[in-house]
Amino acid sequence: MTAGRPAVPPAVEEITARQARRAALAAQGFSRRRPATVTAAGVSRVLDRLGVVQIDSVNVLCRSHYLPFFSRLGPYSTDLVDRAANRGPRRLVEYWAHEASYVAPATHRLLRWRMDRVADDAWGSVRSIATERPDLLEAVVEHVAVHGPTTARRLEAALTPQGTRPTEHWGWNWSDVKRACEHLFFAGRLSAAGRTRQFERLYDLTERVLPAAVAALPVPDPADAVRELVRIAARATGVATEPSLRDYFRLSPQRSRTAVAELVEAGELEPVRVRGWAAHRPAYRVPGTPAPRVRARALLTPFDPLVWHRERTRELFGVEVRLEFYVPRERRVHGYYVLPFLLGEDVVARVDLKADRTAPAPDGTGLLRVEASWAEPGAPAETAAELAEELHDLAGWLGLAGVVVAERGDLAPALSRAVAGTFRRSGH
Repeated sequence: MTAGRPAVPPAVEEITARQARRAALAAQGFSRRRPATVTAAGVSRVLDRLGVVQIDSVNVLCRSHYLPFFSRLGPYSTDLVDRAANRGPRRLVEYWAHEASYVAPATHRLLRWRMDRVADDAWGSVRSIATERPDLLEAVVEHVAVHGPTTARRLEAALTPQGTRPTEHWGWNWSDVKRACEHLFFAGRLSAAGRTRQFERLYDLTERVLPAAVAALPVPDPADAVRELVRIAARATGVATEPSLRDYFRLSPQRSRTAVAELVEAGELEPVRVRGWAAHRPAYRVPGTPAPRVRARALLTPFDPLVWHRERTRELFGVEVRLEFYVPRERRVHGYYVLPFLLGEDVVARVDLKADRTAPAPDGTGLLRVEASWAEPGAPAETAAELAEELHDLAGWLGLAGVVVAERGDLAPALSRAVAGTFRRSGH
């Protein structure tokens, strides 16, 4: 550097929005063909690629955490996910990573700094139980240590048999025992050894849930851990702005910006400009990130990592995705549980889906109900036919005997005809 002159920053490459979208799709595993047979190793590879899979209790179609694997692998046995999460040595463990999420055991270690901040970062009722009932926290830990994995309901029966559950709140009316369990889960003293059929956590000591080799590792320095979380997010997103990298593991702005700056300085991330994205917000990628052409066909849960950050979804695909099951019925635009439909490199439609497992069907029981179907502007002519094929595959995977398309939505007439043709060709 010449004395007296400031350093000249390196030129920042400009890429097209289409290149950014292709990089994102490839990073998320959509540039690969679906395998003929799905194995446990295939499920693990999806998690390794995504870094985190969100869990949600909404079950109108199926548990949301199963769908990202279906979107990338096609029909598979959900037992592969259940075994990975419920049996040792576990390849999936639960924690507050994005929201409630599955992560790899090694990633669980990277969130130790968040666990240590339970007194500041946990939400009110979970945080306050530690000062209101510290004795209860220790009683829960002691009971779990002696008796093994258990639910909050069973713990309530064992520890507070005369206790009553509060009813003043319209939502979750958690007992003190449940609040204690969730505090201990947030703090990392308890983890989830699995879930019951009712989707209740089975709480166990974290050192018994994590694989022994992972549990024995030293706790990483918080700054090192956050940098690694940003590395995982960068690999999983392909090209992303700092707010999108931050959102992947719900980091604070300060932690995220510091980690991104350090990774750029180290040459592990490179800034790029994306044509059409906000000029004042640089994007970042791992050097050498590929951006191949993608020929995907997938239905995406609204909790899929590809679309869960709404601002990023607008930047990448030019569509607005909302979780309308939180919206009163009369104000919903597209429906209750709406899945975007990815075709090629574009989101071309969205469908409101429901698994009706008791409805009679000509060749069995259960129907996949398309409550509404909508085409995005500029959707190609083959949208209805391709969507019908994907719905046929989804219905079969869910063990449903047919697909029924309701009249709501501008795509409904074409989709209804395409679904009828698809089922005739398949012999139904």
